[in-house]
Amino acid sequence: MQLGTQRGRRFLVLSPADNVATLLDEDAGIAHLSDGMTIADKVPFGHKVSLRAIAIGEAVVKYGIKIGVATHPIEQGEHVHVHNCE
Repeated sequence: MQLGTQRGRRFLVLSPADNVATLLDEDAGIAHLSDGMTIADKVPFGHKVSLRAIAIGEAVVKYGIKIGVATHPIEQGEHVHVHNCE
């Protein structure tokens, strides 16, 4: 996918098992990742966005490790934090 001159947000995914990506920059107004996937805007540096839909009760996996469970349905690209994960 080409993004032209518009930059996407930098992110980190360490494991194929990850269903979230960690954002690595401060460009919170940009609503897509550097690979072109659309994400929620205004997600702060260091926070997570979902790489795919995550169902209620499903594990949230970061760096190959379960870090929590979805308490609400999480759509692809949505901010993943305490409001939808515990």
